[in-house]
Amino acid sequence: MKPLYIFLILFCSCFTNYAQNNDNFNTEIDSIILSEISKLKKDVKIDSVSTSIVQDSLIASKKDTIPNVWLTENWDTSVINPYKREAIIEPFNIKFSDTVYSSPIERKKVITSHYGWRNGRSHYGIDIDLVTGDNVFAILDGKVRYVGYNRGHGKVIVIRHFNGLETVYAHLSKRLVKVNDIVLKGEIIGKGGNSGNSRGSHLHLEVNYKGNHINPEYLFDFGEENIVRAENIWVTKNWVTAYNHSSKRTSNITVCSTYDEALQSEIKQKELYIVKRGDTLSRISNRHHVSITSICKTNAIKKTSTLRIGQKLILVK
Repeated sequence: MKPLYIFLILFCSCFTNYAQNNDNFNTEIDSIILSEISKLKKDVKIDSVSTSIVQDSLIASKKDTIPNVWLTENWDTSVINPYKREAIIEPFNIKFSDTVYSSPIERKKVITSHYGWRNGRSHYGIDIDLVTGDNVFAILDGKVRYVGYNRGHGKVIVIRHFNGLETVYAHLSKRLVKVNDIVLKGEIIGKGGNSGNSRGSHLHLEVNYKGNHINPEYLFDFGEENIVRAENIWVTKNWVTAYNHSSKRTSNITVCSTYDEALQSEIKQKELYIVKRGDTLSRISNRHHVSITSICKTNAIKKTSTLRIGQKLILVK
């Protein structure tokens, strides 16, 4: 037997013993798996078959120890969204073990279309400019749940991460990973392109939690430093409701790090506005960073409705 495989077997055996005897195993297991696989990938020249052996052994060691582990809940490799029938109550909590993420592209991140209302329909992610053939990288550690093609996303990859988030990488020209692969943040997963319903080369990036499309810019700062906005983030209804935002600009972002802040934020997002002389829906929308569609839906009016001076409008931000 090759020395590498002997090493892998001994490693897995030791790890299994750890899993059975450590009281903190439930909370530490996922980070340990990624840490050890990361070391193997970096320190040992290990092929994909060997990586699979390690991965399967680590997962097997925790199989009967942790209920509802991240890789089994709605783990469906045949669809982009396996949570279609599940409802989630806002606000909900997302936790991060990293303070930074890996940029999904190598060049400067230029967002050409934001999460929000676009051309009369919801745009559930952000579009990042790139050139066909550019490398596309996983932004966080995780496991590949879906690799496929559909008319809208084109060639697409979905990765589930250890905090329950899933990231979607769409309009690719090539997919370089397969279902059930463990990937580390910064690892190349595909090549950028223009496949599917796309007008020009770009990366369409979505961030989902149990089927809910979260505005990616609420969780991640897409500047040069690749900052995760907070270790502990509470997501309110506003940040999973596309028509509350405009695809043409970045929304005003204040991160809620506690449940109480999230509840208070929900209250603050409803603002009473009194129509003034010269006001139009377009002017109110631009001034208060609220989409026209949101104003109309909230106030049960049409886009063609005539505004009256003194009329009261509720603006949901």
